[in-house]
Amino acid sequence: MADITLAAFTIFDTPILNTLLRIAAKFYLNVTGWKLVMEGPVARRTVVIAAPHTSNWDMPMTLALVFACRLKIYFLAKQILFIPPFGIFVRWLGGIPVDRSKANNFVEQAVALFSVHEDLVLVVPPEGTRKKVRYWKSGFYHIACGAQVPITLGFIDFKRKVAGFGGTYIPSGNYEADLVEIQAFYAGITGKNRAMTSEIITTGSTPT
Repeated sequence: MADITLAAFTIFDTPILNTLLRIAAKFYLNVTGWKLVMEGPVARRTVVIAAPHTSNWDMPMTLALVFACRLKIYFLAKQILFIPPFGIFVRWLGGIPVDRSKANNFVEQAVALFSVHEDLVLVVPPEGTRKKVRYWKSGFYHIACGAQVPITLGFIDFKRKVAGFGGTYIPSGNYEADLVEIQAFYAGITGKNRAMTSEIITTGSTPT
């Protein structure tokens, strides 16, 4: 079973280094022509959608975005990334190992994290992998519902060079209906590898 616990000390808690990385992130985004968008503050307790997830570039871009916006995040990642000694570094970045083959188990454990942490910004890529998948996985939604926290619409649009957080969404408990509304926000957002983007659910269509 994956050890779904939070690292006590992460890169976001590292004095001096986190300040230098924030300056470097802002400089990089500015010189490369990226625009940051924040439609309101990110909640202290929230599940952040990280989409589209189509490339290895998504992780460094996410970190640049987070540092530039002065956030502290944790993210769910494959267990294989936590093999020693590299796993220590991934945990320091805020990584939490999960076994996605046990979907219900990892959702329950993620919900439990919110019950014991007053401040937790948990990033979840709904596609689960940068490889081509047909539909989003529902784990992010069930974590938010179980923990009774809002969903933050995080995005990186490589086509327009715009990245940020498109506000929050309060889940109603009706996954199919809410998914249509959530994915409507992502309909015009392009990942690094467009061909790897999963399908967007529209009214009248359901995942199979």
